[in-house]
Amino acid sequence: MLEGILSIAGKGGLFKLVSQGKNIIIVESLTDGKRIPVSGTSRVSSLHEISMYTTGDDVTLAHVMANIFKLTGGKECISAKASNEELKEFMGKALPEWDADRIYVSDIKKLVTWYNILLTHGLVSENEQDDEKTETEA
Repeated sequence: MLEGILSIAGKGGLFKLVSQGKNIIIVESLTDGKRIPVSGTSRVSSLHEISMYTTGDDVTLAHVMANIFKLTGGKECISAKASNEELKEFMGKALPEWDADRIYVSDIKKLVTWYNILLTHGLVSENEQDDEKTETEA
């Protein structure tokens, strides 16, 4: 689900990896479809590799996204413009064991923004399995 979906520091939204060269990648914005080059010095994060802090073991972003999908019934979730208290309450429902000391409101805003973008493009569902779980269950 999140394989090939990137977040780039300093650029809003999410991007799909299109091509890569020696010190450059070409990405396509999920927001407006424009393709742009990104240099090797840019801070690029793959959503597939991001995990979130909990009071126990960290969980993958795919797991959190699947929880949000179930919670919302496959609809858009809360807006990133909601109050801090509303965002924290929503996070508590989406991931009851979230670590409130290490996950900031800005992280929750990013999470809900990303979720809504991914939902618009059909890239999130409730059936997503963490790769680690799939490997250990096999």
